[in-house]
Amino acid sequence: MQLKRTYSSFDKTDGYRVLIDALWPRGISKEELHADQWLKTVAPSTELRKWFNHEPAKWQSFQRKYAAELSINESVQALIDIVRLHPVTTFLYSAHDEKHNNAIVLKEYIITKLEA
Repeated sequence: MQLKRTYSSFDKTDGYRVLIDALWPRGISKEELHADQWLKTVAPSTELRKWFNHEPAKWQSFQRKYAAELSINESVQALIDIVRLHPVTTFLYSAHDEKHNNAIVLKEYIITKLEA
């Protein structure tokens, strides 16, 4: 499982590419993105996304709140199944901040579930 910004170049080594954002990335066509699937239902809720607003000071709270959302999100199982089926899976996200974004939390959450 790996993470990649939607604005980064497509690479065949990305394996199965899953867009995990609720919103389609601006200025990118479907052909340019090369996403195999768009699983927007695993993204943070609109309310949580707007509250976080990519502010690093809110990062720890965002991680807890998003993990709580994921714990009751039925779409998480579909993502777990995708990861199990595709040995190389890339989660695509659009955030500019590569250290504070939903993809990081989602990846950690899925790893925890796979190890359980």
